[in-house]
Amino acid sequence: MDLSQENFRGQLATVGEKGKRNWIYPKKPKGIFHNYRRVVAWLLLALFFSGPFITIGGHPLLLFNIFDRKFVILGSVFWPQDTHLLIFLLLIFVVFVLLFTVVFGRVWCGWACPQTVFMEMVFRKIEYWIEGDANQQRKLKAAPWTFNKIWKKTLKQVIFLLIALWVSHTFMAYLLGIEEMTAVISSGPQANWSGFVGLIVFTGIFYFVFAYFREQACTLVCPYGRLQGVFLDRKSIVVIYDWLRGEPRGKMRKKEPVPEKGDCIDCSLCVQVCPTGIDIRNGTQMECVNCTACIDACDEVMTKINKPKGLIRFDSVEGVENKTKKLINARVLAYSAVLVILLCSMGFLLLSRSPVEASLTRTPGAIYQMKGDSLVSNMYQIELINKSFDSHLIAIELEEEQAQLFMPAGEIDSLNSQDKKTIYFFIEVPKNIAYQMNEKAHVKVLLDNTEMEVIKTSFPIPPSLKK
Repeated sequence: MDLSQENFRGQLATVGEKGKRNWIYPKKPKGIFHNYRRVVAWLLLALFFSGPFITIGGHPLLLFNIFDRKFVILGSVFWPQDTHLLIFLLLIFVVFVLLFTVVFGRVWCGWACPQTVFMEMVFRKIEYWIEGDANQQRKLKAAPWTFNKIWKKTLKQVIFLLIALWVSHTFMAYLLGIEEMTAVISSGPQANWSGFVGLIVFTGIFYFVFAYFREQACTLVCPYGRLQGVFLDRKSIVVIYDWLRGEPRGKMRKKEPVPEKGDCIDCSLCVQVCPTGIDIRNGTQMECVNCTACIDACDEVMTKINKPKGLIRFDSVEGVENKTKKLINARVLAYSAVLVILLCSMGFLLLSRSPVEASLTRTPGAIYQMKGDSLVSNMYQIELINKSFDSHLIAIELEEEQAQLFMPAGEIDSLNSQDKKTIYFFIEVPKNIAYQMNEKAHVKVLLDNTEMEVIKTSFPIPPSLKK
């Protein structure tokens, strides 16, 4: 390969030699893979926009209320006390994406990432509908500001802005809940300036990203493209050009004797349809999001010139070199086993998760007290949090038979849905047996008349009682 063809490694496709933006005008894609992506995208978009309205048992499907530190996932509520579960869930997601990248490359970016789904399946489709295909868009940009250009550009930007507003309201519904979000909208901005400003800011960011910044979010901002260079190896399945079959490339000419050329006719359609402006024939690159647009374009050309499809395809470097494609191997099974272990661990944590959490401490600043000449008393506080949507019966007992509980505010009997209570109480022990407890006490928490937890705590006693 001529060294001049290696220039792509020194700069991004979206940045010119002088550092200015190269605006990408990808040709309108079509083909079997694009049809599959369109189905996946519409399913994901339908789930996103309907999510705030879907409930499980009367509770939201998904809620990420960072303001009240309340999260609802698949109808189950999580509080700050469940941070370890949320972190574990996030870890599983990250591991899944990373392991998936090791095996299948950047498929997540091209098929399920919100940036790509909205850009290619929403905003880009509207652009094709209003301004036409790539060549028509270039001509429209270069044309003078006539009425035709003004109304097309204005209509496109107005639609983009309306979609950004719709998305920002949907996103806010995931943060506040659909009922509170409806109340905020109906009450007007004067009743909730913080919410109104948040909507405007998010709308502006979303509009800027998809109307102007576009593919640069993937090539300049998102670290995932750079990370994939670390995770990919020769066995990873990626969108790849079969250089053994395609090279040396050259134009197909009529009445030409049988040329010693590869199957690639250098039509450059694979470059024209790429949404990040790269040439896949240069090999796997950071900007490639595995959107498969180049596969569809190349397969269409191969069909027209009576060549086998798959010059550009899903394969690995070893697959191209050895003429074999093997998706299932020891590495895939090993990574899958790791993911299964993580999922099983998460399932166990969720199933063993108690709907009520109890946290017991000695009251700060309080020391032991002597009640008359017979009892040693220590003051405690227990914080009870109902992490479920149901009410529960709650009771507190002591494992030590001769010890007694004294609650100045009266017995606790129930804990309402998502309620939180702090109860102060005394543990009183006859001084003649206090030393037998080894300065320890065991508080038993009963949930719906069933033992939920036994909490061990300290029980200081006077030095004169220690033996």
